[in-house]
Amino acid sequence: MTTTTLVSGEKGAQEYLIFCLGNEEYGIDILNVQEIRGCDKVTRVPNAPDFLLGVTNLRGVIVPIVDLRVRFNLPVGAQEQDTVVIVLNLNTRIVGMVVDGVADVLSLSREQIKPTPDITSALSSRYLLGLGVIDHRMMILVNIEKLLSREELDEMDALTDALW
Repeated sequence: MTTTTLVSGEKGAQEYLIFCLGNEEYGIDILNVQEIRGCDKVTRVPNAPDFLLGVTNLRGVIVPIVDLRVRFNLPVGAQEQDTVVIVLNLNTRIVGMVVDGVADVLSLSREQIKPTPDITSALSSRYLLGLGVIDHRMMILVNIEKLLSREELDEMDALTDALW
């Protein structure tokens, strides 16, 4: 992982973990990230939603693992050497998400965040914060706390509780 921090000089700058899915870069608030791990063995769960890859045991905690390619309706590819799981702390829930790799940690000012185009669907616009723009580089900023609905989080909780 290459770590590059760009400080804009503005006090309102926020740090984002930049990760890759295919040829696109996405960013999430660094404060939600608990850790980044290699893609460990995942246990599939019967009757789970298609975006739920399965669960893994993280130091005694059963953690649901979300496949972001499926969640974002992207073609599913084979896991590569750079494939990682970003473990997130979403309020009281721990959730892992599989991504193709982690690129940077960037500090973006409000001026560097542009609104998403009107062509995004109502569903995706609920969890898109905007586009982070630095020079000619563009990242899709995701509000990871709104990526999964309350019903989907409750369903994942029920599945992990049944296993534990």
